[in-house]
Amino acid sequence: MTDADANRPLLERIADALERLSPAPLRAANFSKADAFVWQADTASFEPVPEVSRVPLKLLKGIDRTAGILLDNTRRFAAGLPANNALLWGARGMGKSSLVKAAHADALSLSGGLKLVEIHREDIGSLPKCLAILKAAPFRFIVFSDDLSFDHDDTSYKSLKAVLDGGIEGRPKNVIFYATSNRRHLMPRDMIDNERATAINPGEATEEKVSLSDRFGLWLGFHNASQDDYLAMVQAYVEHFGIKVDADELQRDALEWATTRGARSGRVAWQYVQDLAGRTGISTDKV
Repeated sequence: MTDADANRPLLERIADALERLSPAPLRAANFSKADAFVWQADTASFEPVPEVSRVPLKLLKGIDRTAGILLDNTRRFAAGLPANNALLWGARGMGKSSLVKAAHADALSLSGGLKLVEIHREDIGSLPKCLAILKAAPFRFIVFSDDLSFDHDDTSYKSLKAVLDGGIEGRPKNVIFYATSNRRHLMPRDMIDNERATAINPGEATEEKVSLSDRFGLWLGFHNASQDDYLAMVQAYVEHFGIKVDADELQRDALEWATTRGARSGRVAWQYVQDLAGRTGISTDKV
């Protein structure tokens, strides 16, 4: 027996161990299964969403101008034309994520082949791997992250910044990124202020933090609803579900509901209508 033969079992075990340690090759995904998917970072796969939870565009009140901008941007992207990444920021419960899903449905109705892929906030670090798979697919994708923000000592925002507009390859041509956040710059204000206060050059330190939001070509602000907008939201839901209620009673109860919650928003309007529908025996399963 030669030395090579004697060492063969050992070499085979080393080769097997190295193969187990090496990252698994990226698997092609079947994007024909659905129109929407959720990115699973741990398995580098896409979970199909058979039915997306959407609110019809006509029920999103008080955001007409903002909706028009995002719809136009999404339609252009679906048609293969240049379009921008979009950051929808501002008041809670004013329809930011609902508008993203409604814009996807609108563009999908005009031209098929546009897919919506949701990536969770905690998986942002795996975004480059996600985009590598999407880049090779024969579809166009909206990659969507809801309620996106970054806390102190969180460096995953650098991965997002690189893939949005930077790097050698840049963002894949068939991918656009939409995010919603309560923060305009995606960072807590005290984090930015601390960086400014402790830096030798405060301007450069702040620039590093806020430059992430600059990667979004569209900044779409959402503000708290006026009383008229709030009542219009309630009325739209009531008419949509066919709930029979006296107009004066509806206005009085809806305003009282908002007062007890200290806010007027689309979410508060929806919660009130849910309560009203339950009291009157009307189902809201299908929006």
